[in-house]
Amino acid sequence: MRSVLLASVFSVVLAAPAVGAVAEGPQKLFTGRDLFGLEVASDPQFKPDGSAIAYVRASNDIMTDKARRAIWLVDPNTGAQTPLVAEEGPAFSPRWSPDGQRLAYVAVVGGAPQLMVRWMATGRSARVATLEQAPADVTWSPDGKSLAFTMLTPDDGARLGQAPAKPEGAQWAEPLKVENRVTFRADGEGELKPGFNHVFVVAADGGSPRQLTFGRHDAGGPLSFAPDGKSLTFSANLKDNWERDPQEAEVYSLDIASGAVKALTNRIGPDVGAQYSPDGKQIAYVGFDDQRRRGYENTMLYVMDRDGKNSRPLTTSLDRSINSPRWAADGKSLYVAYDDHGVTKVARVGLDGKREIVADGLTGAGLDRPYSGGDFSVARSGAVAFTAGDPTHPSDIAVSAKGNLAGKRLTWLNADLLGAKTLGKVEHLAVTSSFDKKPIDAWIVTPPNFDPAKKYPLILEIHGGPFSAYGPTFSTDDQLYAAAGYVVVYANPRGSTSYGEAFANEIDRNYPSHDYDDLMSAVDAAIAKGFVDDQRLYVTGGSGGGALTAWIVGKTNRFAAAATQKPVINWASEVLTTDGYAFMGPYWFGKMPWEDPQGYWARSPLSLVGNVKTPTLVVVGERDMRTPDSEAEQYYAALQMRGVPTALIKVPGASHGGFTARPSQSAAKASAILAWFEKYKAPPAKSAD
Repeated sequence: MRSVLLASVFSVVLAAPAVGAVAEGPQKLFTGRDLFGLEVASDPQFKPDGSAIAYVRASNDIMTDKARRAIWLVDPNTGAQTPLVAEEGPAFSPRWSPDGQRLAYVAVVGGAPQLMVRWMATGRSARVATLEQAPADVTWSPDGKSLAFTMLTPDDGARLGQAPAKPEGAQWAEPLKVENRVTFRADGEGELKPGFNHVFVVAADGGSPRQLTFGRHDAGGPLSFAPDGKSLTFSANLKDNWERDPQEAEVYSLDIASGAVKALTNRIGPDVGAQYSPDGKQIAYVGFDDQRRRGYENTMLYVMDRDGKNSRPLTTSLDRSINSPRWAADGKSLYVAYDDHGVTKVARVGLDGKREIVADGLTGAGLDRPYSGGDFSVARSGAVAFTAGDPTHPSDIAVSAKGNLAGKRLTWLNADLLGAKTLGKVEHLAVTSSFDKKPIDAWIVTPPNFDPAKKYPLILEIHGGPFSAYGPTFSTDDQLYAAAGYVVVYANPRGSTSYGEAFANEIDRNYPSHDYDDLMSAVDAAIAKGFVDDQRLYVTGGSGGGALTAWIVGKTNRFAAAATQKPVINWASEVLTTDGYAFMGPYWFGKMPWEDPQGYWARSPLSLVGNVKTPTLVVVGERDMRTPDSEAEQYYAALQMRGVPTALIKVPGASHGGFTARPSQSAAKASAILAWFEKYKAPPAKSAD
């Protein structure tokens, strides 16, 4: 069977009305074509004096089928917006100078990302340096005279032997590719260029970048200058076995004049995100003690003296994972983000550990599924700019407001498009697990023009990770499913983050397991509402959700059809072909496949394929390096051999993380799943769960 369903279904999704057809009025339901009209805000950066916010505004171009990023300014008092950097190429990563007179950013110039600076008074921008590789972690020095950043320093890579000398003018095959790195590919990047990431510094008014770190190790950001500008911090694993220890990292201090490097932390576990306090006497960072035996650990906030002494945790009383620390201007507290019950919050944490929530309901830049997330920054006054959305709006820019944790919304990027649409309504769904009576967070999406007296088909949609979380946020997939007349249920089963270490680790060395019971309980809770047709149940999910989809149809025949997206099917092959193989086997299993083959097989959905009767669609990106397409192909082949109705869809050029990055493919993928479900309107022969 050829993989042509994606293209054929997409032609239906975006097809124009037939010749002679008369449109009866604007389309009130959310459609695949609407994905091209969506915009989303990210990376808000407060001007130090609080008078403006620079942010990245992404919009989809229907002619190129890609998102285009530009930098805009918004007034925090009036909400007035101004395009700041909206040239032909993408622009992103805005960073204000300490005096607020200039803005550094990265722009794609001539096809290559370059470090730029804009002088706000004149409105003129200039390239700081001509860079051969993309800069990252851009950071201003305290005096505003220089910029630090990280960048790949290429090398020739491994060599082994050589071909004979080629005659002049001969056309020979490409030379052999020799690889000896542990990590040589990454999802979304493909085969990694040989070389190492290092720290550089360059004059802010232009010049030649100076490399500050060296060696056959990667140095990572974020970077932070000491207030005197003489040193900065970065994170790295400089140990000999660093490639095989992906969780390990220490905070290092780098003397800019001499290049001397000093370790400030020393423990087993990742210490990252270091930030100097305003007076330079302390450094905040995040990390955890890596027990090297659990799949999940909370990341905690720490503060230590400038020399690395007297390190102490500040968030021991908070059973949540902390990220993105920012010092308050007075140095007496820090701002951090964390997820709680699927919702991202910003809190101010005092040096005594006392915590106050200052912003609630942050949302991320993803559109296809309702994951938690979000960005924020803080002005000297303590005002917080953050990305905020809700189940019917993708992320906009908001600013903290007294007495209102949701903040004051400054932008409404999708008001025209979505204001004319009737969307599915998203509500919390109370669920109690059938396994142990634990409460499970879930949400239910009802179709537009919902009538509770009618019966609707239901789609169970499952998140990936598995250590991640859904929340009450906007999702194009769920809205397209709802617009097609389906009730959608999504949940945070055990193993999900934002509920504490114990809840997440209930699937440690045991995944999939009773997360299955949690998901079935969510379906039962929806059926109990009285408006779900229990003969038309469907299930889908991506990545870890794809694995659970394949697991579910191996455990029960109650679903009429399924669509497993970018799944893990055989753990033994997955952990040795994924781009994260140095992490996945040791941390999620504790042993490698040759040490515990039966343990790997017992947790593989492929072990249950002999039970499957449910018609199951298999979907994967052609360039997926996290759950490679060989996983999907194994399952498709097994289903074909058993005579189970199936089809295989490969999304051309798509990686794991970029599975729905192109609007046409995102719309077509959702439409293909709906077309598959419409083919099967009754479950296969019943069997016991």
